[in-house]
Amino acid sequence: MSTHQMAGRMVTARDDIPVTVEWQGPVITAITYLDAPRAELPLLAPGLVDLQVNGYGGLDVNTESITVDTVIELSHILASRGVTTWLPTVVTAAEERIVEAVRCVARARTADPVVANAVPSVHVEGPFISDHDGARGVHDPSFVRSLDIEEVSRWREAGPVGIVTISPHGEHAAEQVRSLTRLGVTVAIGHTHASSDEVSAAVGAGATLSTHLGNGIPTTLPRHPNIIWRQLADDRLHAGLIADGHHLPFDTLEVMLRAKSIERAFLVSDSTEIGGRPPGRYQTAVGSVVELSEDLRLSEAGSDLLAGAAASLLDGVRNVMHGTSFGIHDALLLATRNPARLAPGVRPGVGELRVGGPADLMALDDSDPHGPSLLGVVQSGRWVTPTC
Repeated sequence: MSTHQMAGRMVTARDDIPVTVEWQGPVITAITYLDAPRAELPLLAPGLVDLQVNGYGGLDVNTESITVDTVIELSHILASRGVTTWLPTVVTAAEERIVEAVRCVARARTADPVVANAVPSVHVEGPFISDHDGARGVHDPSFVRSLDIEEVSRWREAGPVGIVTISPHGEHAAEQVRSLTRLGVTVAIGHTHASSDEVSAAVGAGATLSTHLGNGIPTTLPRHPNIIWRQLADDRLHAGLIADGHHLPFDTLEVMLRAKSIERAFLVSDSTEIGGRPPGRYQTAVGSVVELSEDLRLSEAGSDLLAGAAASLLDGVRNVMHGTSFGIHDALLLATRNPARLAPGVRPGVGELRVGGPADLMALDDSDPHGPSLLGVVQSGRWVTPTC
């Protein structure tokens, strides 16, 4: 088996260390420290990890025409943008649509060993969410329904469902969260009008994630208490944040990162099939009409409601660097190590550069004042041509 290598500056909390990373097949076999001029070397970082991807580049896992090839091609497209590990995210729909999407992901993992490494599990966002306007977002109200543990069991028979986003409102919500965790599912709180106390009860029953905190909530909230403060204050919850510059204003993003700390936060793209496409109006896979603006704001046509995102996860890293007080080391942790530690089914070492870990890494040009750009990507030991 051939040995490959890449030289660069490995980013750490204190400094950037010149190293050569070597790998054979999909595994890093050596990291050697170099005595070399730093200015001549790119920045090296683990491949990005995205726990919330509906689609990108004209492909979407929620379309009625989803196939195994959809998942495989989408995985390759994401890798070209630095995302080497991702969770296909299936939104509110009829049970048969959800099951078919999960089944296609399972078949893609069987058909392609790179996809098997890149896609550890599926994130199902809904259908057990709030039916209230605002909190529901653009999820189809005709398919929103009460949490059904047996239905989730049927999803898991179809494929590797790892995360389920629910709204923990109602008398029996905490008990249902407990039942979900017994199935081996990671429970996330999102698209909810639950009270602060209902949120706390769900966390006590085993919920561990907040799905795109600050979004998917009622458009108006009491000053205090409310479900944002409660989730920010609870250290048992890790908060997913969309840093596209639209879902969260930068001052809000700054405060949320300070409140949760870098250790308890992670970035997601929440990207849809519109990501990577030119500005305009589009019909989406889930039936809504959306508008993409020049600054990558994706909204429901004729409405101020956001309809997912069009920015990449690397865009989110750049936005953290330039819109908040946090630097590149923390920004990368939010999109690599942190989500990797929370992704059900993920391989050991994903999100880090270490001997014996996966050969998933990026070379970045960090000299651009607008933020780092991709120079090279390696996924499962194979070179990928970067496109952003």
